This record gives sequence, structure tokens and C-alpha cells, in this order.
Amino acid sequence: PAAKMMEEEAEKLLDMEARLRGRVVGQDHAVNALSKAVRRGRVGLRDPKRPIGSFLFLGPTGVGKTELAKALAEFLFDDEAAITRLDMSEFMEKHMVSRLLGAPPGYVDSEAGGFLTEAVRRRPYSVILFDEIEKAHPDVFNILLQVLEDGRLTDSRGRVAHFRDAVIIMTSNVGSELILDHDGSNEELRQEIEERLHDYFRPEFLNRVDEVLIFDRLGRDELAAILEIQLRQLRGLLAQQGIALTLSESAKARLIDLGYEPAFGARPLKRVLVRELQDPLAEALLRGKFTAGDTVNVDSDGDSFTFATA
Repeated sequence: PAAKMMEEEAEKLLDMEARLRGRVVGQDHAVNALSKAVRRGRVGLRDPKRPIGSFLFLGPTGVGKTELAKALAEFLFDDEAAITRLDMSEFMEKHMVSRLLGAPPGYVDSEAGGFLTEAVRRRPYSVILFDEIEKAHPDVFNILLQVLEDGRLTDSRGRVAHFRDAVIIMTSNVGSELILDHDGSNEELRQEIEERLHDYFRPEFLNRVDEVLIFDRLGRDELAAILEIQLRQLRGLLAQQGIALTLSESAKARLIDLGYEPAFGARPLKRVLVRELQDPLAEALLRGKFTAGDTVNVDSDGDSFTFATA
């Protein structure tokens, strides 16, 4: 059984890029680099004390940084919930940093342990996501350096948390405007961003990160692919009620027109889908307009959407 399990995991790891691209659109370079680094970690070509991998995800808002972290958690640990997200805007002040390791004995909540250490002790096989890492207090980086180098942390009560089975992901918007405005080669962009990174982060921190991954801005083609993923999810929800959903090409084009804001990535498209599709569908379902067995056809005349049964 162990050999069989290893064989199945090997096949899964070799198919990693395709699996991640099923959820994350337009970021092939980031997906490829992440997959290679995780494979190295899983077959033992790394220091066994250190985390499976550590990554700095750079890019504008809404381009898939957090989505790729969630997709990785689902891929590696078969559960999207196997992710601990720490918003670094909550750790900008020095007195907040102690919450990561827990309050010292005798203080309020000292029994609760630290956010970071307890998360890893309870779920050692997981993705740890440090969101907007550039906002963190300098003391957070001292903690991170220890995690990246030694793969372990001791909490305020002396208990050790091991990170050797975890993946560390840090996201940052540093250099986002360079990505949004860039028209030259990727190599030129990487050099510009690396210069910008050294303005924000200490060299010893950057040197301990396995990979710095740059996420591209999303164009209309990528938005069309993201729309298909989101429509597939909506169809799945409607199918539970026995209802099918189809959209004309003009309806899809209208949704993309309304949701295309390059500076904000895919997020405006999600809001447009809720406003233009999900809200009208919810009202129609409550009024009994659509019932089990119906196929709802959505069309657009360029200004508005129409909903009709086949």
C-alpha cells in the first residue's frame, strides 16, 4: 500500500501544472515555477528541517495570488481549508507581533497559544499564507527568518511547532504598478522588480525564500477563461436544483465588458456575475419562474440581460 500511495502521489505531482491551471488562469510561469519547487521538496531534494517550499508571490490585486495558494492547499493536502491566512496589516504594530507566538505565561490568553504556532501544531500539513507581507512589522521578519531557516518555532510556553511539512507563501503588491505598466521583456521586468524588492525587504530575508514568483496582469482572454470557471461553479449550484444554465456569446461578451478593469484583475468580474446573473436568478427562483427540469438561457442585447426557459 505504501508503494502504491507513493506511485499515486508521483503521478499527481507530475500532473501538478495541469491541475493548478484548472483553477488559476493566465499565470503559467508562476504555476510552473511553483510546481517544480514543490516536486523538489516532495522527493527530498531539500533540507529536511526546512518547509517543503517558501514563495514570495508578487503582483497586482485580483490576479490569482491567493487563489493559487488555495489551489496548492487543495492539491497537496486534498482540502482547500488546509490553509492558514495571516493578514499582515494586523501585524504592523510591535505589540501585535507577540500574538503569532502567544502571550507569555501569566498574561491574558496565554493558554491559547500563538496564531502561527498553534495553526501549525494542529495542522502540520498545510499552507501558511502571509498576506501583504510588506506591511508586517520588522519583528515579523525575524520570526519568518527562523521558520525559513530552521523550520521550527518555539511558542511563549516553550512548545515547539515544526514547519517541515508546511508550505510558506507570502504575497505582496510591491512592484504592482511596474507589472501593470510594463511593455518590455520579462527579464527587464524581473530586474526592475528585484531592485524594488531590495527597497522593502532585507537581503537575508530574500535570500532564504525559495522562489520569487511574478504574477502577470490579466487581459480579456484570461478574463474569458476565468468567466468559464465561474460559470461552471454556478452551473454546479443550479444543477443541485435540477436547473441547467446556458449563456449566449453576446451575454458572455457583455459580462467581460462590464468586468474588465485591468488594475483590479478578476475581482470586478466576480461582482458583475453576482449583480447581473446570480441576483436576478435568485429572484426568479423565489418567484417560481424557473423549476427543476428547466434550462435557463441567458442572452444580451448589448445593454441588458434576458432570462428565458428553453
